Amino acid sequence: MTYRVERLCSLLRQEISDLVQHHVKDPRLGNLVSVTAVEISPDMRYAKIFVSRLGNDNEKKETLSALSSASGFIRHELSERMKARRIPELTFKLDDTMEKADRVLRIINEISSEEGH
Repeated sequence: MTYRVERLCSLLRQEISDLVQHHVKDPRLGNLVSVTAVEISPDMRYAKIFVSRLGNDNEKKETLSALSSASGFIRHELSERMKARRIPELTFKLDDTMEKADRVLRIINEISSEEGH
């Protein structure tokens, strides 16, 4: 990935995170949504926004639905905030890395406690 694309990903992650936390007023979001990563296509027309949210599967689906509904608003706000020729089309994806890491840590702890006995 080029420096320019990395920089754009980082800036998009920061700006979208701020918008989701402070400006998108949708009760389906809750208050535990975080933007974990952004991937931009090589032509910079499309961006995958990875988000993490604590909660059950239904709450996570509602969060993705809310973010998809707000994608037009978010793109508009990004165009106001950023000096870019084109704001990419946004697609929101669920990032379950934290849950997987938690599961791995629990397994490690179980194995450690079994070996200690």
